[in-house]
Amino acid sequence: MTRYRDNLDVLRRAFPQPVSDQEHDAWFVFSVLRALDRVDSMKSQRPVLGEPQVIDFSKAMNSRVPEGMSTVELVSRDLVDHLAGMFIWGHPRAQVNVINPPCIPGILGTLLPAIYNPNLCSEEASRGVALAEAEVVSMTAELMGYDPQRSGGVFTFGGTGTLLYAIRIGIEKAIPGAMQNGISGEQPVVVCSDQAHYANKTAASWLGLGHRHVVTIPTAPNNEIRTCLLESELRRLLKEGRRIACIVATMGTTDAFGLDHLEKIREIRDDLVREFSLDYVPHLHADAVIGWAWSVFRDYDFAKNELEFPDRTLRALAGANRRIRHLNLADSIGVDYHKTGFAPYVSSAFFVKEGKDLGMLARDQSTTPYLFQSGDYNPGRYTLETSRSGCGPMSAMGALELLGKTGLRTLLGHLVTMAETLRNRLTAQPAISVMNPENFGPVTLFRVYPDGVDTFEMPKLEQTNAAYLEQLHRFNDYNRRVFQAMHSEALKGEGVVISMTDRFRETDYGQPVVALKSYIMSPFSDQQYVQAVVDSVERARRQVAE
Repeated sequence: MTRYRDNLDVLRRAFPQPVSDQEHDAWFVFSVLRALDRVDSMKSQRPVLGEPQVIDFSKAMNSRVPEGMSTVELVSRDLVDHLAGMFIWGHPRAQVNVINPPCIPGILGTLLPAIYNPNLCSEEASRGVALAEAEVVSMTAELMGYDPQRSGGVFTFGGTGTLLYAIRIGIEKAIPGAMQNGISGEQPVVVCSDQAHYANKTAASWLGLGHRHVVTIPTAPNNEIRTCLLESELRRLLKEGRRIACIVATMGTTDAFGLDHLEKIREIRDDLVREFSLDYVPHLHADAVIGWAWSVFRDYDFAKNELEFPDRTLRALAGANRRIRHLNLADSIGVDYHKTGFAPYVSSAFFVKEGKDLGMLARDQSTTPYLFQSGDYNPGRYTLETSRSGCGPMSAMGALELLGKTGLRTLLGHLVTMAETLRNRLTAQPAISVMNPENFGPVTLFRVYPDGVDTFEMPKLEQTNAAYLEQLHRFNDYNRRVFQAMHSEALKGEGVVISMTDRFRETDYGQPVVALKSYIMSPFSDQQYVQAVVDSVERARRQVAE
């Protein structure tokens, strides 16, 4: 029988040493390098690590904690093996979704806190890592047009978390005391566009409002909320005596980078507050988890164009800036650094224009007698989470410091340039119709049709004429089969991995429109990979036709 002290001696070597030990420290670094070497050996020309894997969850359900101990070497090998089949987001043949490849400082921002395990609940549990959160919040707030001396912000568990914070503050504004007393009577409502992220409904349901208290407003063909309909719906709700917890402006929709007219939404909100003499101001949140990064163009001189972006790219960047530069009009903003900031998951932050708004969420000190005994920075007093990893702000800081405004402008400009090139080439194909030709972002949505279909007229007819319902269903299915053919080809090392949306938009008669989607997010994207999408579509069309 092994004594526990013998086991302890073995286990101690599996932890970073608390006191410098050159031999052990070297072995720790070597263990990390060996794991990275194994990962590197899995790379090929394919946009996946190793061989495509059939994921067997039924087998996983039979997993059990082993009786005995293992070794760092064996566990490291098993961890690396679990990456097999993983898409490489930085590969130019991976154009799957709005998932950025993290830069090296961003990765280090995740690795270093993972070693020493700071908890952002309080300053005493995170020290300089808490400082990093304050620094990143200040940097980003100023970038988006907030006054860092008045605003505030915290990192949270994702874009859904930012909406959860926004709606919760909105509830407190609409129904003061709801944090203590709950909500009685008629539930307040959340208002957003019909292209807003489904996380609005998720947050509303988790907060007890329910899906039916999320009111959606139709959007224009460019996926921008119809502000005239927003105004009439808000007026109707207020006449009925409903209280509006939160108006969510989507600043970069997931499928098509649609940008709501935030300036107009703010104007409508303020006018209605005066018209109805409201005793509260409905909270206005900018869901900018994708679009926030375009704030780097707020002070870019588009006339000089020092970075020499191509004309079409310059127009697209200016078009996005036309909307994004008004982020500071929102009462709060959601940001995902892991979407368009080139940081690893999870690095999301929630910002408020007035830092005092976070105080609406504060819990009584008496409920946490074992916390906040020292230090000036104790966000755990008002955050939803008690335990918050330091990886988010550290990785975001690494990315922001590396890239700066110039780097972010360069990367975003390049991605938009590649997307513009792709849209041009797809438009030139007689069997393809680009669904967002005037888009400002790096995402391209398109529908593919069999030979002989008039791709100039058919998309319009499918959208507007219910007599074409049968054709809509047939071509929806056709696009799904083209997608499957392209996906299978990409996993074999050919073509490009793209994605598909089952509902790019709804038709005028309420039916979903399927579209293929290329989301170019790799800094390594170039002309040949743009053409690879076109070639892959054509091969898939021939395969589906057979």
